[in-house]
Amino acid sequence: MLELFHNLTNPEWLMQYGGLYFVALIVFAETGLFIGFFLPGDTLLFIAGMMIAAALSPFDSSIANLAYWVALIAAAGIVGNYVGYWFGRRSGDMLFQRKDTWLFKKRHLYQAKEFYEKKGGGAIVLARFLPMVRTFAPIIAGVVKMDAKKFSFYNIVGSLAWVGSIVSAGYLLGENAWVKGNLEKIIIGIVVVTTTPVLVKMLKGRKKPTMVVPLPVTQAEDTETDQQTEPK
Repeated sequence: MLELFHNLTNPEWLMQYGGLYFVALIVFAETGLFIGFFLPGDTLLFIAGMMIAAALSPFDSSIANLAYWVALIAAAGIVGNYVGYWFGRRSGDMLFQRKDTWLFKKRHLYQAKEFYEKKGGGAIVLARFLPMVRTFAPIIAGVVKMDAKKFSFYNIVGSLAWVGSIVSAGYLLGENAWVKGNLEKIIIGIVVVTTTPVLVKMLKGRKKPTMVVPLPVTQAEDTETDQQTEPK
């Protein structure tokens, strides 16, 4: 896996094995397949921007190339999310009928359903910028049967915003000599910046104490308690 990660962050290796079309395939896998959660999508998009800046393909204009590849890679991310949404929608009924276990709690599905009904659109867009989360967000949206039209709108907006921003950053900085000489450090920085919020959220969720809220005592119960404790 480490060797694969190293190859995927090597522009020369990417150009040898499909170039930017291969990047689009990886983006599809990361956003649409369970097994794609470990793929370095953000890093690949930044490198894709550098590759676009250095090559005039398929058009002679670099701006036209940027628009073409952003549209193509974003489309791969959109289709990937649709695959995840479809899978979640098909398996959702089975999960809602499943009995609770120590690992699976049905109440989590209801909580997710309520969350997506209130803030589902923002969650779909924000998930694009969070590794691992972007793999499972469309699946959960399908499981809780988020409205298909609403999902489609935010799916398209989120993919265009994610791909467009990071690819454009790589495109603008790709010709910078310092960026070329410190690409490995930049890759590590991108990984740290994008994964830290996810790790912090996970750690907070584990350490968060469970608060026990005392039930209010009615006047009748209070009087009865006093009578029981009053010495005879």
